[in-house]
Amino acid sequence: MPKKKPSHSYCLGIESTADDFGAAVVSFDGKVLSNANDAYLPKEGGIHPREAARHHAEVSEKVLAEAFETASVKPREISLVAFSQGPGLGPCLRTGATAARALASYLAVPLVGVNHCVGHIEIGKLATGAVDPVTLYVSGGNTIVSAFEAGKYRIFGETLDIAMGNCLDVFARAVGLQQRKGAPFGAVVEELARKGKKFVSLPYTVKGMDLSFSGLHTAAVNAFESNKGTVEDICYSLQEVAFSMLTEVTERALAHTQKPEVLLTGGVAANKKLQSMLKVVADEHGARFCVVPLKLAADNGAMIAWAGILAYNSGISTPIEKSFVNVKWRLEEVYAPWVEAK
Repeated sequence: MPKKKPSHSYCLGIESTADDFGAAVVSFDGKVLSNANDAYLPKEGGIHPREAARHHAEVSEKVLAEAFETASVKPREISLVAFSQGPGLGPCLRTGATAARALASYLAVPLVGVNHCVGHIEIGKLATGAVDPVTLYVSGGNTIVSAFEAGKYRIFGETLDIAMGNCLDVFARAVGLQQRKGAPFGAVVEELARKGKKFVSLPYTVKGMDLSFSGLHTAAVNAFESNKGTVEDICYSLQEVAFSMLTEVTERALAHTQKPEVLLTGGVAANKKLQSMLKVVADEHGARFCVVPLKLAADNGAMIAWAGILAYNSGISTPIEKSFVNVKWRLEEVYAPWVEAK
């Protein structure tokens, strides 16, 4: 791979960990010039990895073309290609990695494999100006409370089973909620929860600093099927319990680390109720509350591009022969020298 300093200052980021195939062009000074995306929507049930990967392969050319056109940047002006190397669904990750390798080789520019979780944290920091936060990262595939310490993002708490976003999705499907085009099931649950009036008792499961959502999901479905409340009441109760669990663990991490900021990022960060609960905690501890903008909350190419730029500027690149995906690449395994540099 080339080692020379890029003549231009644009990075192409490719995201393909799960149901989204995203491509974005981001400048080295942190300007998001484009952020194109196409989501795989299964006809029924959850994500089928091979079908999602097939979708990604089919739409990749269109999404990449849109990213370049919107950014008014030509492929030859790209100086770096970054891709989501893990964690995620193997077939989906491999589809994005293949496209990234091909482009980096054709354009003769460096390649950087990015940890998906780091991408969510760094795009949140870029968009909000947060410098050293306790981060609650909540999405369909991950639920993690982390903070930076001694070169890495350390995990203070995480889900022991399913992620917060997955809990909401599976519940919504089980009780027959209809997903609106372009909107996740979590948004449907949030809308119904605002109309709920009765609190239905559901299991609150925090184990040390970790959380469990599978029992909560099952209990919520059972409560609906047993007519213990309306669907609005169950949605309201599910959110209250789940978000209280998340808030408790985040507050404990904040009290321990004494960080100056609390950052909420990931797809579920769009939830207004969760935002309001975390803001109360941040205010009580004298920390600034930061939430990633809606357009950057879900999986996207911009977060991969920006994390790739940070890594590359710190001397990190990924040789093509070592660019295999890592479906279980954990956040705390990533060395992040760019954070120390600040």
